Amino acid sequence: MKEIKFAENLERARKAASMSQESLAKKLGVDQRTVSAWENGVARPGYEMLAEICDIFDESFDSLLSE
Repeated sequence: MKEIKFAENLERARKAASMSQESLAKKLGVDQRTVSAWENGVARPGYEMLAEICDIFDESFDSLLSE
């Protein structure tokens, strides 16, 4: 089974956009600790939140969820 690299892909997209975890959290209406948990692989966002993340970074689901 292929491992999903969401945590790494989210961090890559966020840094490519020169965005801090805190600024992303504010855009999404979540706590900075939530973004940190996503990037550390402790948690994953739900479908609706993932759609918002894709919109913010102009990324597809596939690009964020690929290995």
